[in-house]
Amino acid sequence: MSHLLAGLTLGFAAGLSPGPLMTLVISRTLEYGLAAGLRVAMAPLITDAPIVVLTVLFVSTLPPGVETALTLAGAVFVLYLAWEIAHDARRATLFQAQAAARSSASADVWRGVMVNFLSPNPWLFWISVGAPLFMRAWQVRPALAVVFLTSFYALLVGSKMLTALAVAGGRRYLNDAWYRRLLFASALLLAFFGLRLLWQVLQKGIG
Repeated sequence: MSHLLAGLTLGFAAGLSPGPLMTLVISRTLEYGLAAGLRVAMAPLITDAPIVVLTVLFVSTLPPGVETALTLAGAVFVLYLAWEIAHDARRATLFQAQAAARSSASADVWRGVMVNFLSPNPWLFWISVGAPLFMRAWQVRPALAVVFLTSFYALLVGSKMLTALAVAGGRRYLNDAWYRRLLFASALLLAFFGLRLLWQVLQKGIG
């Protein structure tokens, strides 16, 4: 029961915590509708498999520069996405978004995967919290480790999907002017997270 509770609690907290992926879920839902937001929300199911394996197997031997390199790459990519959304927001209309939604599936998945994989957050979580919990559960009984992993990702992805549902529900009440404002606000949020990641890299360099 404790492993199930740990997985549910950590997954729910991680799923609802503000960050680049959550902001991308919101912005893609605003731009292209519910299906786009759901596809981005499922990115951890694709990206986290190698992260979990690497941290569980090599948690104590990862080179110290890995975190810095990932943070820098993530900052650049998130800032690029912020610029792209802000650029599109200037002339965006709800009609254009509905027309484009049918052809954006691969772009949604690609953006979600890149943002999540290049973010230091999942790496830091699994290095500091996830891998030790998983290994302790595995030593007691492998089934408990599976319970922890399953419950964690059910809540992590599920909470982001619920966010996409909430945003999509409110989207129908928007006009074009408010639609552009919200897109621009999501671009500013992404830029904030990108700059914060960049600041982390600079702090490590200064330190």
